[in-house]
Amino acid sequence: MATKKATRKYSKASGESVETEMKAMKAGKLKSGSGKNVTSRKQAIAIGLSKARKAGKKVPAKKS
Repeated sequence: MATKKATRKYSKASGESVETEMKAMKAGKLKSGSGKNVTSRKQAIAIGLSKARKAGKKVPAKKS
């Protein structure tokens, strides 16, 4: 039986996109769609992944 080779679900570039959004959130400069400051870590990750998708980086499709 052949073993499956491990592949990345997310590209390194998309990880860097999320990292920049996290840094912006920690600095208090990340805004949500309504214009308010983002305080949630999960929300910052979602914004980073969304921007990575729009830029055409390797990111799985949204679940919902």
